[in-house]
Amino acid sequence: MANDKVNRKVMIKLQELQEQVLELPIKERWTLVQTLLASIQQETLFSIPPQHTLEGLSELDPWTQSLIGVISLESENPEESYVNYLEEKYS
Repeated sequence: MANDKVNRKVMIKLQELQEQVLELPIKERWTLVQTLLASIQQETLFSIPPQHTLEGLSELDPWTQSLIGVISLESENPEESYVNYLEEKYS
C-alpha cells in the first residue's frame, strides 16, 4: 500500500516534469534530449558486457563477411551526429 502511494507520487512528478519540459523552447528541449541520451548511453554501455567476437562473424554469409570493414565510421560519435542533424533540420 505504501509502495503504491510512492509510485503515484513519482508518476505525478513525472507528469509535471513532462508538462514543464514541453513548455520549453525547442533549443532547450534538444539540449535536454542530448543530455538524457548521453546519460542513458553511459549507463547502458557500462551495464552491457561487450559481445563482439569473431565467432559471431564467422556465422555470417561469406558475401556479408566481405563487407566487414568496408565502411569506417567518422571519428565523431554517430549518435551525436544524428542529434546534430535533427537539430539542424528542426530548428
